[in-house]
Amino acid sequence: MHIFDTLDHKLIALLREDGRAPISKLATILDVSRATVQARLDRLLDSGAVLGFTIRAREDHGPDGVQAIMMIEVSGRSTTAVIKRLRGLPELRSLHSTNGKWDLIAQLSAANLSDFDRVLREVRIVDGITNSETSILLSTI
Repeated sequence: MHIFDTLDHKLIALLREDGRAPISKLATILDVSRATVQARLDRLLDSGAVLGFTIRAREDHGPDGVQAIMMIEVSGRSTTAVIKRLRGLPELRSLHSTNGKWDLIAQLSAANLSDFDRVLREVRIVDGITNSETSILLSTI
């Protein structure tokens, strides 16, 4: 198991901001040598603490026009069946279990409002879903 020190935390924070930052730039910001940054990065990757590098695209600039979060209440012991059915929806971006009033939180996307309305109807007729509340994401800030 990897034990993080201050330098590791700073390096990970920088990579979260810009996963494509050159080693030399990271070294300058962290005030350490390029070899130190490379060694730390190699160790973080080898230990599994860092799984890889990716981009973060603005959701409002993607191909999907409507983004929303849906909170879902599930009846009784039907959660597994509900999850299986929801995962079959291509508009489902992510699905999370949670505590409190809502059992599941789904992130949905659709090309337009008409498609979004169809997705809402499909989710609401899933056996085991007793209640839902949906909020459209207006902008990413």
